[in-house]
Amino acid sequence: MAGRFWGGFMTVVLVTLLVAACGGGGDTPAQEATSACPEPNPRLEVTSTEVNLFVWTEYIPQATIDCFEEVYGVTVNKDEYSSNEEMYAKLSAGGANYDLVQPTDYIVALMIRQGLLQELDKSRLPIFKQLDPNYLNLPFDPDNKYTLPYQAGTDAIVVNTDAVETAPQSFADLWNPEYAGRLVMLDDSRAIIGMTLLTLGYDVNTTDPTQLEEAKVKLAELVKGVKLFDSDSPKTALIAGDVDLGITWTGEAVVAQREVPAIEYIYPTEGPILWQDNYAIPAGAPHVDAAYAWLNYSMQGDNFWRMLDEFPYTNPNRAALEYAQANHPELYDAYINSNITNTPAEVLQRGHRIQDVGEATPLYDQVWTEVKGG
Repeated sequence: MAGRFWGGFMTVVLVTLLVAACGGGGDTPAQEATSACPEPNPRLEVTSTEVNLFVWTEYIPQATIDCFEEVYGVTVNKDEYSSNEEMYAKLSAGGANYDLVQPTDYIVALMIRQGLLQELDKSRLPIFKQLDPNYLNLPFDPDNKYTLPYQAGTDAIVVNTDAVETAPQSFADLWNPEYAGRLVMLDDSRAIIGMTLLTLGYDVNTTDPTQLEEAKVKLAELVKGVKLFDSDSPKTALIAGDVDLGITWTGEAVVAQREVPAIEYIYPTEGPILWQDNYAIPAGAPHVDAAYAWLNYSMQGDNFWRMLDEFPYTNPNRAALEYAQANHPELYDAYINSNITNTPAEVLQRGHRIQDVGEATPLYDQVWTEVKGG
């Protein structure tokens, strides 16, 4: 979800090949098959000359943007955010002419209720048939009237086992004084308050003011030992050794582990936080035709497979996985064999999905403001 990041060496190769292919030159047919921008399938009619994205920071491969601009002649304008609350505040304030946003599950219901999203025209979204049904028709958007899944994952514990002698096995363990000053936490109010509620035996979606007050007091103690709140790139401090453990997202943990093999991702005994990021079209979007073209093209299997390299979260796109299996087996195998990206079924059963808490939302905002400001 959720700061969501840079790619590796393969990305540089892809972009280099892409520029060469789209700019002409003497590629052989075999080279063209691997480097040229894939054709839209199907190609939609677009009269707009630009599309405005408001998306999670570092969450879209640059090669996909370059290809969309090349094959459709549409300029992609991209603004980024690092929390759902930041995105929601900007849209609800009005005046933002965005064509696509990427809300996480729990905030979708709130945005629908407040009229911030428009219903999708599924006749313009053939991409739907390529998506895994396990990520469709979820409670936050029944029948996917407003959203389609982008990526999914968990919030769990990350730890450098070379630096930490006794790795935490539960969220509750993070309060161990041994870890003070060594922690990185997502700058994500619902996830961090939610995991604190779990350590107290409460529901992550409680609306009980007494329980939230208790969580506030406990979380305030943990915050004293937090070195860094970061939802842009929490992996950066882990890789650099500036922090040794904390809470992060699926994909950040994978990329950190690629750089530092001693980094492990531990599913807490309380169960991880589960989440799903989605695409949605805001009400009043000025370039709806380009938005539909972007959704279909960027999520084609021969485009969306790049996510396995650059942004390795749990991928709901069956066509992308099938394309990777056939054309980039090393990426597919790494994805399918990882218990981080391919979350074990028993972990999912123990997981907790954050939901819209309605009128209790200001209580959560107050807890977050007080613990971080105090």
